[in-house]
Amino acid sequence: MINGFHHVAICTPSLERFVAHYRDWFGFERVSDASWPLGNERINRVFGLEQSSGRFAMLRLKSFYIEVFEFSHPEGRRPDHRVCDPGLTHICLCVSDIWAEYERLKGLGMTFHAPPGGSEKNLTTYGRDCDGNILELLDPELPYRFLDKALA
Repeated sequence: MINGFHHVAICTPSLERFVAHYRDWFGFERVSDASWPLGNERINRVFGLEQSSGRFAMLRLKSFYIEVFEFSHPEGRRPDHRVCDPGLTHICLCVSDIWAEYERLKGLGMTFHAPPGGSEKNLTTYGRDCDGNILELLDPELPYRFLDKALA
């Protein structure tokens, strides 16, 4: 039986930069971290890699967790991920004042695809974090409106 959702995982070339970015810009807190040495057979088997080494941190924002990996070995490749490409499309953060958050994050240097748009009751925008991952800012009532319609 599946009991629920726990976390998403993201790989970054700079763990400390990523953690600071998510802490300072979005309010995440670092709740744990660890590393593994080259040649850890259990970790290599879990990841499906040969001779991996690296470290990770677990970040939390209320009940949402992001596990962040930085590999020392093997060296990763940076894809130019677009919203239409297969795989994780984006992470969505609910906000209480989308225009204020848009301006605040834009002032900190976040790049957005476009200003918030939609209807007056359904404003959303997509932007990029420090590694180019896509983040959505969303009106906090939207998920519940979708759920209400889906259950009706």
